[in-house]
Amino acid sequence: MFRFLCLLVLLRALPAYAEVTYLGSYDWRVSDRLFGGFSAIEVTTDGMGFVALTDRGSIARGTFIRDGDTITGITLGALRRLLGPTRAPLADDLSDSEGLAIGPDGTFYISFEGADGVRSFAGLDRPGSELVAARDFQAFQPNAGLEALAIGPDGALYTLPERSGLATRPFPVFRLKDGVWDQPFEITRAGHFLPVGADVGPDGRLYVLERDFTGIGFRSRIRRFDLDGRNEETILETGLRTHDNLEGISVWQDAQGLRITLISDDNFRMFQRTEIVEYRLTE
Repeated sequence: MFRFLCLLVLLRALPAYAEVTYLGSYDWRVSDRLFGGFSAIEVTTDGMGFVALTDRGSIARGTFIRDGDTITGITLGALRRLLGPTRAPLADDLSDSEGLAIGPDGTFYISFEGADGVRSFAGLDRPGSELVAARDFQAFQPNAGLEALAIGPDGALYTLPERSGLATRPFPVFRLKDGVWDQPFEITRAGHFLPVGADVGPDGRLYVLERDFTGIGFRSRIRRFDLDGRNEETILETGLRTHDNLEGISVWQDAQGLRITLISDDNFRMFQRTEIVEYRLTE
């Protein structure tokens, strides 16, 4: 109850066109050396299954246990290392996996930071492709590369770096379509928030999860855009320490409207937690 009251106080007032309802948070704990550092999540269309990605080259598949709108438990089905093209686990310097998108044919697309680019995987236990990168990625700041990845209705992949280079410079959005990279639009850089996750929702719009770290905790913001960068809307902005370090976002549909599932990166630290948070968005 205390957390719920805090959320009511800390959430910024939203425009009349959208109503966001906090549904709950679940602290996920697993005793496994691969567990932690989650940077992305994708939820199945029925809201029961999910795939979550860590930033150390591991991927998990699981099932939610729900009581109505509330997650009460998780059954972990698999937690394994990503494999490179040689079928060996990706080397440490190539395994900073940050963004996840799943195609309609079941192909997994994963964006990487450091060695910036995207790999595709036919299955969680299958070897990945070679890294597909663009020349523009070479200009990214250190540890500020491709944090977010989303897939559009036509199969095009959308990604953007965590930093744009200047506080006054918009974030470039890159698209991989038919094997060719381009930069079709950019999104504004507003305040101290930096993009860490993205998803294209059932409404065909790009949802961008952003994070602000103040030194004593995190704030989160979600904005959405048309797939040409227009019609920007702020959907959610939380107060300091409302949630942990949210980095992954999945937008899906239930009978009441759009659902937003978020996951936090605990940085493999004891004083942080893997938190799965859910909101409902109604128009």
